[in-house]
Amino acid sequence: MHWGAIRVWNDDRIAAQSGFPPHGHDNMEIVTYVRTGAITHKDSLGNEGRTEAGDVQVMSAGTGIRHSEYNQEDEETTLFQIWILPDRHSLSEPPKWGAKPFPKSDRAGEWAVLASGHADDIDALSINADARVVGATVKAGETLDYALGGRNAYLVPATGSVEVNGEFANARDGVAIAEIDTITINALEDSELVLVETA
Repeated sequence: MHWGAIRVWNDDRIAAQSGFPPHGHDNMEIVTYVRTGAITHKDSLGNEGRTEAGDVQVMSAGTGIRHSEYNQEDEETTLFQIWILPDRHSLSEPPKWGAKPFPKSDRAGEWAVLASGHADDIDALSINADARVVGATVKAGETLDYALGGRNAYLVPATGSVEVNGEFANARDGVAIAEIDTITINALEDSELVLVETA
């Protein structure tokens, strides 16, 4: 909780044919990364969508939104749900929701920006925060760098195991990183990575 602009990083397991009934949020950027299965979203703006494993949905709660998240599948769904504090100037923004597929083949051995508050990340889902959510897949024995430039980061392998600047991290372990310029990740196994960079 509270690492840079990250409010919390939830690691959820949702049983088949169950989920979260309608409830409200405001002034929070909520990024959902589906690890296995799928999640179906409905909200008070009339949005409805199904997000599958490896894909991402974002909800900017803004001035207020009610939503439900259900696993309508016949198998368990697992996901990361990442809450990021919005920029101060975004507190009065209207709510919004979006989802996008991010094929793992497009991020093999390199980072893909999944969600971002930076205008130059044009292929990413938009959030109202000085933050980036990125993902990559790496094969065992491969090395991948991330230029952090002294900002905060939180890295979680969704699958596999890695060394992060020499520190071991297994699947679903969280690595909090600060005050360095470059993160170097050595894959000990085939791994799927999710990283959040914030101020």
